[in-house]
Amino acid sequence: MVNILVIGCLATLGAIVTVLLLFAGGYLWWRHKRSQLQFVEPNEYEESSSEVLRLQQPVAPPGDGNPAEVQPPQQSISPPPTNNINRKLNGFLNIKKPLIGSSNNQTKSGPDGGNQAATTTGGQSGDNRSVSMIDMYIDNTEPIENVGQIHFSLEYDFQNNTLILKIIQGKELPAKDLSGTSDPYVRVTLLPDKKHRLETKIKRRTLNPRWNETFYFEGFPVQKLQSRVLHLHVFDYDRFSRDDSIGEVFMPLCQVDLTSKPSFWKALKPPAKDKCGELLTSLCYQPSNSILTLSLIKARNLKAKDINGKSDPYVKVWLQFGEKRVDKRKTPIFKCTLNPIFNESFSFSVPWEKIRECSLDIMVMDFDNIGRNELIGRILLAGKNGSGASETKHWQDMISKPRQTIVQWHRLKPE
Repeated sequence: MVNILVIGCLATLGAIVTVLLLFAGGYLWWRHKRSQLQFVEPNEYEESSSEVLRLQQPVAPPGDGNPAEVQPPQQSISPPPTNNINRKLNGFLNIKKPLIGSSNNQTKSGPDGGNQAATTTGGQSGDNRSVSMIDMYIDNTEPIENVGQIHFSLEYDFQNNTLILKIIQGKELPAKDLSGTSDPYVRVTLLPDKKHRLETKIKRRTLNPRWNETFYFEGFPVQKLQSRVLHLHVFDYDRFSRDDSIGEVFMPLCQVDLTSKPSFWKALKPPAKDKCGELLTSLCYQPSNSILTLSLIKARNLKAKDINGKSDPYVKVWLQFGEKRVDKRKTPIFKCTLNPIFNESFSFSVPWEKIRECSLDIMVMDFDNIGRNELIGRILLAGKNGSGASETKHWQDMISKPRQTIVQWHRLKPE
């Protein structure tokens, strides 16, 4: 009888312990998931906006030879659509108040893990106010491979404050389909505004498409266009999967003489194949006080490291003399984002006679509550033996232009 009671007590105790362990495991799993999912970036398409997007097919020019294409009547869409409604439509883009800078709110954590609210207006803050929109979007590196060219022209109607873009043709595009051809179309935006975009028709099974489509951007005075960057992105249409990026072109409108109706052939730049992402930095050296200033402005298209498809990035910087690490700096942590805006500046004391011997090892890291922080990508800025030609040139430009802020995009390298 006693044995039965002992066995019953042990069985009950074992059941209680099992239930407690299950509850504890479930609670820890819930805390881990919550820590990764509680910070959510606002969707830029859900933000309120005062813009009106007006699309209209312009009348085909005489002698076009394609009577089958009938232009639909003018459409009014407000607020801007979040789907792909702009596809295959020429159009008028009418902005009541063209956006020159937009506010971006991001959640970041300080070095102690505490959360802070970071607000950046127009991508400019503190020491980075001199950074223009052109610096934010232009990549001056040479194309790493040939992905074709695009032919387009620009014109400006001064009477109606309208920018007129004609996308004429492309040539020598790479084949993206099994048939050895592509189905290319062009997506058009005026950066920094990414929400309003227009697209050409899709040209089927060709590597040398002829679009001959015209787009009208209304309500843009000349002075407003000076801070805009024309972005042409060529895609290959795919019915059953995501469209493939073929290449893109950035054209700063402040560098274009709109009175001469210019026409351009531009080489397309391929999308970055390294999945680490890119980092926008600036360097400035002041010989008078021997201060080297590094500004970490923002990153884009970082590699996702968490199960929610995001990362918790921060940047770690080491000042090095040869192989010796001398000084370490770190940015706050930005939660659940692949496109953080850091706007952090670090100053180092470096004598002029040693400026060519030192380097900056910049590592973009992913913070993890459980486990070791992971490296997303890194670059080495140095006058000799940088991590790439772009990094070495950035350093040399800083030395040759003292007291000037040199801004440049860099592609992050895996370890």
